[in-house]
Amino acid sequence: MALDDDIRILSGVGLFDGFTREQLRLMAFGAESMTLSAGRDIYAEGAPADCAFIVASGSVVLFTEQDGERQIVERLGPGDMMGEFALIAEGRRMTNAMAESETRLVRISRSSFHRILEEFPETAMRLHEKIVRNLQAMIDRMERIAARFTD
Repeated sequence: MALDDDIRILSGVGLFDGFTREQLRLMAFGAESMTLSAGRDIYAEGAPADCAFIVASGSVVLFTEQDGERQIVERLGPGDMMGEFALIAEGRRMTNAMAESETRLVRISRSSFHRILEEFPETAMRLHEKIVRNLQAMIDRMERIAARFTD
């Protein structure tokens, strides 16, 4: 994808609301575009998380497996982001992610994201608050799914 395409995709992600065009350009310049075929794994639950992905086109399913049964946590489409917590802290993936159809992703590494935040510290606090809210919402969804198996 061209740099302008990546900037357009990044500008549509809620997490990056308030970013200037220059900030988006710098982030897009450090991003990696990738195309995956349907059924291709993106990452596995428990794997180290060092980047986030934005769905540019196609669809992704996030799921967990318990006793050999797949439990869908969420389906994502164009403009959706997954793994945003990995941009600010070391951790492990909380779900599996798989391309449901041919999917184009924009991958943002933690190191390139941190360079942007260091250069624009006023943006860092707003982003931190958004990421915490998004993570809590995902944890809440996963707890609801887990409750179905323990009742």
